[in-house]
Amino acid sequence: MKIAVIGAGKWGQALYHAYSKKNEVVISSRTHRDIDNFVSLEDALRYPYLIMALPAQSVREWMSKNFVDNDQKLLVAAKGIETNNGAFLNEIYSDFVDSDRLAFISGPSFAAEVEQDLPTALVISSTNSELSQKYVDALPGFIKGYVSDDVIGAEIAGAYKNVIAIAGGVCEGLKLGNNARAAMISRGLVEMTRFGIAFGAKEETFLSLGGAGDLFLTASSPLSRNYRVGLGLAMGKNVEKILKELGEVAEGVPTTKALYKIAQKKDIYLPIAREVYAMLFEGKNPESSVADLLRG
Repeated sequence: MKIAVIGAGKWGQALYHAYSKKNEVVISSRTHRDIDNFVSLEDALRYPYLIMALPAQSVREWMSKNFVDNDQKLLVAAKGIETNNGAFLNEIYSDFVDSDRLAFISGPSFAAEVEQDLPTALVISSTNSELSQKYVDALPGFIKGYVSDDVIGAEIAGAYKNVIAIAGGVCEGLKLGNNARAAMISRGLVEMTRFGIAFGAKEETFLSLGGAGDLFLTASSPLSRNYRVGLGLAMGKNVEKILKELGEVAEGVPTTKALYKIAQKKDIYLPIAREVYAMLFEGKNPESSVADLLRG
């Protein structure tokens, strides 16, 4: 396959590394990076297969300003929900590309470990089974690939686990122990499944690699940026200071805001997301938030 990766952050570079094992791959971003096979955006958009590793909140603006439709097939690598209107990424990309040209990658996959060729398993979701299988077949030997047709389930699980990861980091930062963190993660799995079913997702998706697999990883390791946001909250830092120190995008922060808005509008019970929102945007004390969750 001839593939261009759009977005040269850590995850974009990790996917560039992985897919380069068996394919002809280039990479591009807004600013030049000293990376092998870095090309201009104009050249990248001529490739028949694209991997879109753009931050979720930037997708609509980037596609409006930069995308040139050459009938490419897109694999979306970001996770998140648009904050201003609650749109999922498949909905945003579908405004620019037919849904049968879209696929979405999810599963337990820290960028640093992918770049070390450490083994994992990932899911490619698409309404076009032929397309998802093509992206699976292009994966390197150290990544086992699976296909799914539950796009909305993959999208919601991938976005929501980042919010639960913030809560997991708070548990760790407050030194509440492994029991408390495990309880938070398991309750988080129930919560994000409830949310997904409300939007037509399949329940089994949340027990798969892209659901429980990604959640268990992200919500229990300091390699996760969102987990580190939770650690910062537990230390009494505000979100602005945390993100400045992080120096990277933590998709769980804007996703929390989006989930809060959707829950208010549709009257969906999301207690963990609500408390994470309170800690991030209302200045609620993390100890009070955890205590309220345990009582709820």
